[in-house]
Amino acid sequence: MTKKEKEIKDEPLEKKLWKSADALRKNIDAAEYKHVVLGLIFLKYISDAFEEMFQKLTALKKEGADPEDKNEYTAEKVFYVPPSARWNWIQGRAKLATIGQDIDAAMDAIEKDNPSLKGVLPKVYSQERLDKTNLGGLIDKIGSATLGTKEAQSKDVLGKVYEYFLGEFALAEGRKGGQFYTPSSVVRLLVEMLEPYEGRVFDPCCGSGGMFVQSEKFIKHHQDYYRKKKPGKPTLPPLGGAGGGLLNPADHISIYGQESNQTTWRLAKMNLAIRGIDSSNVKWNNEGSFSNDAHKDLKADYIIANPPFNDSDWSGELLQKDARWAYGVPPAGSANYAWIQHFIFHLSQNGTAGFVLSNGSMNSNTGNEGEIRKNMIEAGLIDCMVSLPAQLFFNTAIPACLWFLTRNKTNGKYRNRSNEILFIDARKLGVLITRRNKELKDVDIKLIANTYHNWRSEKGKYKDVDGFCKSTSISEVKENNYILMSGRYVGTEEEEVDTISYDGKMQTFTEKLSAQFATSDALQKAIRKNLKGIGYEI
Repeated sequence: MTKKEKEIKDEPLEKKLWKSADALRKNIDAAEYKHVVLGLIFLKYISDAFEEMFQKLTALKKEGADPEDKNEYTAEKVFYVPPSARWNWIQGRAKLATIGQDIDAAMDAIEKDNPSLKGVLPKVYSQERLDKTNLGGLIDKIGSATLGTKEAQSKDVLGKVYEYFLGEFALAEGRKGGQFYTPSSVVRLLVEMLEPYEGRVFDPCCGSGGMFVQSEKFIKHHQDYYRKKKPGKPTLPPLGGAGGGLLNPADHISIYGQESNQTTWRLAKMNLAIRGIDSSNVKWNNEGSFSNDAHKDLKADYIIANPPFNDSDWSGELLQKDARWAYGVPPAGSANYAWIQHFIFHLSQNGTAGFVLSNGSMNSNTGNEGEIRKNMIEAGLIDCMVSLPAQLFFNTAIPACLWFLTRNKTNGKYRNRSNEILFIDARKLGVLITRRNKELKDVDIKLIANTYHNWRSEKGKYKDVDGFCKSTSISEVKENNYILMSGRYVGTEEEEVDTISYDGKMQTFTEKLSAQFATSDALQKAIRKNLKGIGYEI
């Protein structure tokens, strides 16, 4: 076996499926094609889960089990799939010219038998520009993967495939893709820092639901927290209602969300459904969270969000007297400080919030933003600020940061931090995954999260690190005109003394250029002219 063949064989399932699916895309935009692919993946998943349960019930027929009884499936949290929507039926018709209509009809039938999916599944398969030969090929490719059996669920096969596809489609769509997808490393960092162990988790601009999925993963990965908290109960609530000893996140967190883009909301509902997460409180309306707050009375324990950066189209001029603006009226030209105050409004008495915003939010004084920031700082709401590396986001080149707010820095859960703000400068972390995009690695996420946890913990071993982190008093922030940019406080890390002078560096630089372009008098002249223009003459 050649090295290339071995690499292909060892590729994760999600990468193999992506390559196959993308190769069949042809002239369809990624923005449209994602619904074609993700809808089929969802269909394959629920068909696998249904088929496994169907076989189990068929074997128990003599004992009175009915494999076509919908209630049998509902009781086990399995979606009922009608005969005309089962994968075997669909795959058997994959080569027919009517396959597009068949799949659309299958989606309708599934929604009819499963009310929680009403209005969620895509019906885009009969459109003329979708090549039916390619569609049949895509069905065959997806049909080769086992996604919904108990074994596959225990390995989170579908979760990995779905998350990978969402990321790849966001990358393929560029700027528009960021509307529905926050890079997973950023989501993981937010969740690891906030630690949403139990309570109400809220995202009022939830995109495809990544914040909720990661919160559920966090709980599963930190089961020791519950074992220590409830030592008298060695067997934890079962995951998904079956088995034993595994933690069911639904017993400890409830999720609330809102999304103004209906197409993105559908992605979120599917993303949560495949993981068995209750999405009944994830709402859609096209007015959005400012004009039509779907959870007016909610006070959340955790808020995790990535709102649109610097959004000028948020109807701010119509909301000048809104009750949410407790710290000042945000400017109509940017929603940044409207989002921050929306989050504060929905925080419970001891709640914490972590969210992404553009770097400009840390020092802007436009349209009352400086005054709002000052009022929030003096009210003791700001807990931690993290400056992120550039190039993390698919939809924008604007540098970003993380804000962490808390209602109560003296609640006894952590040490009293009422006169402090932690600043973390993480701009040098992360690695390039493409020519244009970076991601934070596990070691980066752990470093940032542990720094925050050690700082706020009574027993934490926190120390300031030059160039990376600094615990700063409110009075020092006041002296800096309430600017929250981390670089202003953490200083610069210690570096080796550079003994080469500026003139020496320029001499070396020009010698290299002269050698490289020695055969071109025109280039030599151009180089000398440009250098003279910046004050260096040779």
